[in-house]
Amino acid sequence: MKIDFFAEKAGSYEQNKGIVENIDNIATSILQAVKLKNTMHIMDFGSGTGLLLERISPYVGKITAVDISNSMNRQLNGKRGRLACDIEIKEIDLEKSDLEQKYNGIISSMTMHHIQNIEAMFEKFYLMLDNGGFIAISDLDREDGSFHTEDTGVFHFGFERDEISKAALKAGFRDIDVTSASFVHKPQGDYPVFLLTAVR
Repeated sequence: MKIDFFAEKAGSYEQNKGIVENIDNIATSILQAVKLKNTMHIMDFGSGTGLLLERISPYVGKITAVDISNSMNRQLNGKRGRLACDIEIKEIDLEKSDLEQKYNGIISSMTMHHIQNIEAMFEKFYLMLDNGGFIAISDLDREDGSFHTEDTGVFHFGFERDEISKAALKAGFRDIDVTSASFVHKPQGDYPVFLLTAVR
């Protein structure tokens, strides 16, 4: 039986101003870096309560939300009526399962540090994209392990930018660019957040 690490926090997740501000910044960075079209069908990997896809939805035609957490997915499902595009929710563990659908793009925020094998995930992203499709992946810069004060299935204390760029390159991506997207402010410190974009 899989553990839902977010079962207790899903209901109050969006009341955390720091989380919302961080996603606002990430969404702004994605909109500046990627040319979205209302004909696009994209995937949000690790979609959570839908904070990121809410902000991206006015610019695309459809978003498939992929998240392992039933509690987060229930929160997202309650937003269906106020999202600006079609939404499909898939409750799967993408590390262990495959989706046959091809996408025009894949977005993700603060999820990759929960993924054990990032090289394998980038390879999966590559296979799931149409030719010319993009990825826009945001996560923490390398940190000292103090970011998470509770166990939420963390495998990486952020990433060195060249390390995650090499993983994308190895999977076949081109036009890789990594830029600063945000900061997460916590009592124990400030944590920089990057955005990696690339094209299949």
